[in-house]
Amino acid sequence: MKQATTLEQQIAKLRSRKVEIADEEKAKEVLLDIGYYRLGFYFFPFEKSYPNLRNRDHMMQDGTKFEDAVALYYFDFDVRNLLNRYISRIEVAFRTYMTYYLSNKYANDTTWFVNPSVVSQTFCDNFETTCYISIKKNAAIRRHHSKYRSDQYAPAWKTMEYMTLGNMLVLYQNLLVLEDKRTIAKHFGINQTAVFENYMECIRCIRNICAHGSVLYDTKLYYRIMRGPAGRLTPSENGSFGGAIKVISYMVGRVSTNRRHEMIVKLNDAYMRCINKNPKLQQIIEDASNLMWDLPNISQLER
Repeated sequence: MKQATTLEQQIAKLRSRKVEIADEEKAKEVLLDIGYYRLGFYFFPFEKSYPNLRNRDHMMQDGTKFEDAVALYYFDFDVRNLLNRYISRIEVAFRTYMTYYLSNKYANDTTWFVNPSVVSQTFCDNFETTCYISIKKNAAIRRHHSKYRSDQYAPAWKTMEYMTLGNMLVLYQNLLVLEDKRTIAKHFGINQTAVFENYMECIRCIRNICAHGSVLYDTKLYYRIMRGPAGRLTPSENGSFGGAIKVISYMVGRVSTNRRHEMIVKLNDAYMRCINKNPKLQQIIEDASNLMWDLPNISQLER
């Protein structure tokens, strides 16, 4: 079984793998900040055996510097923080419209989200234990139940405010009336409910990666992105980070064209900062993400 290592041992291990470390004290500072294990994911593209995951000896290509992996890490860090902001806009817009439309359609039932004529019986049966158990911990929901003691659930516009994106997507998937699903999808310019679900699942996946600090730039989705208004995807884009960016760009644009342009420019800025510091990262990032990151090409996302 492997054992924990000291900073000195980590430095020695990296050097044994042919990583060039010019400033040892700075390297220790970075390792204590980022972590040896986490930073290791960003050394992966510099290994001689890349992209093979089996029987790796972790030996690096000639000329690999400690700063190379650090620059790639901070690029990924910047992109995660950027996307968190814009995915939040999509999440809020999805929650707001779904709550508004269905709460007005089913105005006589303020808790339509647990009505088995609106939502599947399975969702209704499991809502308390899989969703509401966390929601009712929020102060606003506690105040509601303190005031309205006979209510099993707070009304939709309160309850859904505290549902996660995953919860909201499951609720959407469990709506029984197809026209309800179509109306919500069409609000975002998508005619097919299956495509809308596919896009939102893609966004949920990227959001979770961003939230948990996982490696983002070389993300491989566990399913294929469906053909839809986000544009035609090449085989290499489909299921990759590049394809996910096109979906996010499209959905942000349905919320605000200004925010869409802003997102694209900021992504490009993060990319340019990275490759200006280390040009060798350009090919690594573009190959892994399946997206051309220079502004003339990334602007295709606005069309």
